[in-house]
Amino acid sequence: MLVTAFLVLCLHISLSWFFIFHLGLGNSGLTSLNEDAFLAVGQLFHYATPSALMVCLKWWSFEVLTLLSELLPNPKLETSVLSICLTISSLHFVIPFGLGVGASTRVSNELGSGNPQKALVAVRVAMFLAVIETVVVSTVTFLCRGVLGKAYSNDEQVVDYVAAIAPFLCLSFITDSLQAVISGIARGSGWQIIGAYVNLGAFYLVGIPVASLLCFVVNLKAKGLWIGLLVGSAIQATSFSLILVFTDWQKQAIKAKKRVSEKKSSEENNKRGLIK
Repeated sequence: MLVTAFLVLCLHISLSWFFIFHLGLGNSGLTSLNEDAFLAVGQLFHYATPSALMVCLKWWSFEVLTLLSELLPNPKLETSVLSICLTISSLHFVIPFGLGVGASTRVSNELGSGNPQKALVAVRVAMFLAVIETVVVSTVTFLCRGVLGKAYSNDEQVVDYVAAIAPFLCLSFITDSLQAVISGIARGSGWQIIGAYVNLGAFYLVGIPVASLLCFVVNLKAKGLWIGLLVGSAIQATSFSLILVFTDWQKQAIKAKKRVSEKKSSEENNKRGLIK
């Protein structure tokens, strides 16, 4: 990662020199900064921080479970199987996460434009696509569970272990698809702070403790860790679904327009202050 970052830095410097001096573009050849770039920093962090936490809290729970698997009697096998399942889950998550990003953008634009009904249509379309996607992926994964592990390992013990966890993996696809899309809707609707609290409670107050209990006390090992993760995901998806069901989209549109108006007013006031 360090080498990659260094190469990107070198490339950036080289391209900046090429555009500025060789092509003679001057300031247009690089990303220039002005006072407008800093006017809405506070508002950006107000929504960006909980949005980042919504995503990070879940991914960090994956890392915690991977570390816990190293405490089991056969850590090499347990960690390998859990890592394979997490990799498969991550590959699948790209699809509903993309749907969530699209829903976030569309919902926020419609609410900001004062079109709550169009925002609701976007929500329904995104949820419909999420359901179709998860049914297809879950079905294919379950039918291929016997050979799924062979994509990652030639060890028959690992392959068989992955096949045993595959049904729970399929269930997690369902919860992941729903929560990924609803999380995108939440970000577009301004529920970021609520979403961060939901993720905190679902995974760190319930999911990880249940996973630890099933793994070490009930002795289900990696399967127990995955069931705990599934429980956390189910609570997360259910909580988000309830929030979505009871949302008053007309009020959300009013709040969105108010935020846009406040932002414009703040920018104008800041510009007047800078001019003075």
